[in-house]
Amino acid sequence: MKKCFLSVFACFTVLSSISGQDQKGGISEFMLNQIRQTYQGTPSDKAIRNAIGSNDIQKLVLNQENRNDIDTHFSIKVNSKGITDQKSSGRCWLFTGLNVMRSKAIAKYDFQSFEFSQIYTFFWDQLEKSNLFLQGIIDTSNKPLDNKTVEWLFKNPLSDGGTFTGVADIAIKYGLVPREVMPETNSSENTSKMSNLISLKLKEFGLALRDDAAKGAKSSVLLNKKTEMLGTIYRMLVLNLGVPPTEFTFIRKDDKGNPVETEHHTPKSFLKKYGDENLLSNYVMLMNDPTREYYKCYEIEFDRHRFDGKNWTYVNLPIEDIKAMAIASLKDSTMMYFSCDVGKFLDKDRGLLDENNFDYASLMGTNFGMDKKQRIQTFSSGSSHAMTLMAVDLDKDGKSVKWMVENSWGAKSGYQGHLIMTDKWFNEYMFRLVVESKYVPQKVKDIFKQKPIMLPAWDPMFAEEN
Repeated sequence: MKKCFLSVFACFTVLSSISGQDQKGGISEFMLNQIRQTYQGTPSDKAIRNAIGSNDIQKLVLNQENRNDIDTHFSIKVNSKGITDQKSSGRCWLFTGLNVMRSKAIAKYDFQSFEFSQIYTFFWDQLEKSNLFLQGIIDTSNKPLDNKTVEWLFKNPLSDGGTFTGVADIAIKYGLVPREVMPETNSSENTSKMSNLISLKLKEFGLALRDDAAKGAKSSVLLNKKTEMLGTIYRMLVLNLGVPPTEFTFIRKDDKGNPVETEHHTPKSFLKKYGDENLLSNYVMLMNDPTREYYKCYEIEFDRHRFDGKNWTYVNLPIEDIKAMAIASLKDSTMMYFSCDVGKFLDKDRGLLDENNFDYASLMGTNFGMDKKQRIQTFSSGSSHAMTLMAVDLDKDGKSVKWMVENSWGAKSGYQGHLIMTDKWFNEYMFRLVVESKYVPQKVKDIFKQKPIMLPAWDPMFAEEN
């Protein structure tokens, strides 16, 4: 009798618990009934189910009303020679930054073709980022492992992504070399395995440094150990990417490919002649982030590529202010570093970024109505890819209609290696622009004199571009 009572009591307890869960936010039987009734199973519903069940959604939502030929005329366009290809790597930031300088070198020296070596800069980027991580571990060694900064460091010891700040950090310190002096390798074009192995080693080193610090090791001892660890990383980089040159011969050629002059260079002298020694002072970084106050200066903690480099500092501006500077730069035949959320509404075959490319609403029977601010707030959109802004089409009133970028996905991708975007898409999915300071109004330059508002390294808007 007692067992029976206990059994009944247990059942009552379970039922009460389930009922309690329903009241606190679970799905009750009554609620489930209501939810089920939202699907009527009409013939059109069944047809859509059948279509989705055996097809790629992206093909089903292609908007046939937006399949006309793309207008490829641009009223203002900076000429370029040759499309670069980052292959299976996250080095878009590096290719874009180098392409901005490359376009100037081509125009100045009338090259038939020309590229800076991306692998050379990438080599030093990976070594410097490794040092940034290890020194960060030393500097936070008195904090627990679950501290937010320590956790972020161990989650992000190394990556092949970055921003324009990285181009400036690395080029200014290590110079530049032409592509033929240090050509690509399989590991530079397919970075994931190399990056994973180095990241794994860095995490191991990070734990060892924390352990030494906990045992009371002096800063000089930690520094010596860090140097030894970086020697291991350097060797791994050499095995994958090669030995960076310290001096080389460069044969300058004209637009017909004929030799003009044989030059002897170091990477620093090559930067001085063909690149830009004043990347940090000559350029400013702008952002369009409607979740934060405009006309304010911001700085991102740890958003640099060298420990002794400069954190990414930018001014947040309305989109129309940024457009005005972009147009001024293009009118003066000057390309820019540009980044956006490239995966949104991209028609890869045509190379078109347009919100009307795909009609998800009609297929799913519901609207997707968040604006740019809401997408950022909910982690639904952010800057993911950097490209070189090179053209704009203006109407008779001087308003922008569409834009074009030089991409780094190879000459066969998109529209002859480029992407074209509507002005509306630009408004919604463009985030960052790096422009020469001479195209920036004084009132914006003055904002950079403010003490920057510091933002944490893990802020979702500041993930590295790939």
